[in-house]
Amino acid sequence: MNLHHSSTPGTPGGPEPLLPPLLTVTAVSGLIDAVSYLGLGHVFTANMTGNVVIIGFAAVGVPGFSVLGSLVSLAAFLAGAGIAGRLGTAMRHRTPPSRLRRVLMLETVLLAVATAVAFAAGHAVHVLIALIALAMGLRNGTVRKLAVPDMTTTVLTLTLTGLASDSTWAGGANPRAGRRLASVLAMLAGALGGAVLVQHTGLGWPLLASTLGTAAAVTAVPRGSSAG
Repeated sequence: MNLHHSSTPGTPGGPEPLLPPLLTVTAVSGLIDAVSYLGLGHVFTANMTGNVVIIGFAAVGVPGFSVLGSLVSLAAFLAGAGIAGRLGTAMRHRTPPSRLRRVLMLETVLLAVATAVAFAAGHAVHVLIALIALAMGLRNGTVRKLAVPDMTTTVLTLTLTGLASDSTWAGGANPRAGRRLASVLAMLAGALGGAVLVQHTGLGWPLLASTLGTAAAVTAVPRGSSAG
């Protein structure tokens, strides 16, 4: 299994330069959904499939779920994805690393604001949901445009499907199996760490960890024309 193999045009058989930052923010997604689901009323801010299902649960009166919280998250996420589309058009002449770096810087700022809100007023649930979901929509819209295979950073359904359906047992050749497995493990690690922090420290510290993780991803984005 070769984690770095990519079929990206222009880099046949070469390393994918965006993998380190994308794996880093995949772990951040695990942290983020631990914060939102465990600490903000059973709402997802990175995984929108979960919110659609939760709205269905809440609509029929299943206790413990919030229609309003999920709707706020969906609306903020969609706003972020829309902004990402506009930014993608405005930055269309920049290299993919340059676009990713700028968007991750914006995500870092939004998560830093959410961190400050969590420390100052942890009860501001819907404000926190909106800030975090906006950041995730911004990132998701950008990552989708970059189209790095098997690196969505927020959902794993297609990644896990690929691991199974393309496996040797299923008659496949295990393409990008290392990358797919690394993505699953990164999100799992983020979720585990986030759950521990939320349970023992509240919301501020896991959000600070998410902010620092995204900032680290910014520094991991390659610079120079050779990375574009």
